[in-house]
Amino acid sequence: MAERQIRVLDAPSNLGLRPPEAGVAPGCYKLPWALRDRGLLPALGAADAGAVVPPRYRAEWQPGDGVRNAEAIARYSVALADRVQALLDAQAFALVLGGDCSILIGHTLALKRRGRYGLVFIDGHSDFRHLRNAPAVGAAAGEDLAIVTGRGDLRLIDLENRGPYVREADVCAVGVRPSDVYLHELKELGMNVITSAEVVELGPELVAAQALETVTAATDGFWIHLDADVVDSAEMPAVDSPEPDGVPFRALTPLLRRLAAAPQCAGVEVTIYDPDLDPTGTCADRLFDCLVEALGRG
Repeated sequence: MAERQIRVLDAPSNLGLRPPEAGVAPGCYKLPWALRDRGLLPALGAADAGAVVPPRYRAEWQPGDGVRNAEAIARYSVALADRVQALLDAQAFALVLGGDCSILIGHTLALKRRGRYGLVFIDGHSDFRHLRNAPAVGAAAGEDLAIVTGRGDLRLIDLENRGPYVREADVCAVGVRPSDVYLHELKELGMNVITSAEVVELGPELVAAQALETVTAATDGFWIHLDADVVDSAEMPAVDSPEPDGVPFRALTPLLRRLAAAPQCAGVEVTIYDPDLDPTGTCADRLFDCLVEALGRG
């Protein structure tokens, strides 16, 4: 990354989440503003790549509808893929500020256009709900890892006839809670899974080494998905599903730094932090510090 300019692209989509309460839209689309307002771009020496404006959020949904906002997510994913592909073609390091986890679809689509890419999936949840392990699908942000590996709503899993966008063998899931309901399925499929407890036990350097071995073994490069809910809820309560027993920032920051420094890393997306749940801005400060320390050139 030292020889590539960081370009920051906003992907302020909340299309992949259910409403937090009746009549209320999820606030994670404000994530880019919170970080930009703290001076993220000058702190990183990054260039501004603009924003991909999402379609209107629709809250209406009932069982049997498939994924909420699926058609809008599909359109948005293609538009996002186009913008990210342009950044990668320009040899930039892409830093995408979400938004919810459904933006992963667009990024992995962009990478699939280029070849075979791996994925370091840093998330407190497996996001692996699909119709073979659940009675219904509904919110893409809880299904994004399933979608990008070819499981889920047919309107999302095969855009441009390129699905699946990532192979299971090229995924390393990091920080998933040991109690995650789909954890056993990830392991049965051959994915490398390093739980939040194992991250703390092994330490960031060893975890990074194991992840890099997985995602670079047979690929042209890899992408980093960073969901803020991977962090322990004591430090990051401003997410839609905060949970204890997560990864502390003291481990996440050096882990992210080691991964992003790898020459095969195409970029990173940041998702799920919700400024509406952070009235004091404390969580934004912590996330800002993590990104600057991990991605900065200092």
